[in-house]
Amino acid sequence: MSGSSTPTPRTANERALVALARVPRPVPILAVLGLLLVGMFVPTYGFIATGVVAAFLAWILMLSWPRLTGVEKLMRIAVIAFVAAIAIIQSQPR
Repeated sequence: MSGSSTPTPRTANERALVALARVPRPVPILAVLGLLLVGMFVPTYGFIATGVVAAFLAWILMLSWPRLTGVEKLMRIAVIAFVAAIAIIQSQPR
């Protein structure tokens, strides 16, 4: 590894971030939007897609937590709580 200029990722989070950094910027945004649409229009199991979005947003929040200000943390927590609440409501049969 004497010729390598970039360090190798050591944790699963680092490996996932490296993989996420390789894709074009619109892809994660479109993936989240697509999962939310699936969650909205798939009647029985759509809550799973919405839950995946909530988990992804929580993971991104966890990684960015040290750099965020108090207001930014509150806003991100509110969005995650809103998406998680939608997933919980979708999972309850009528």
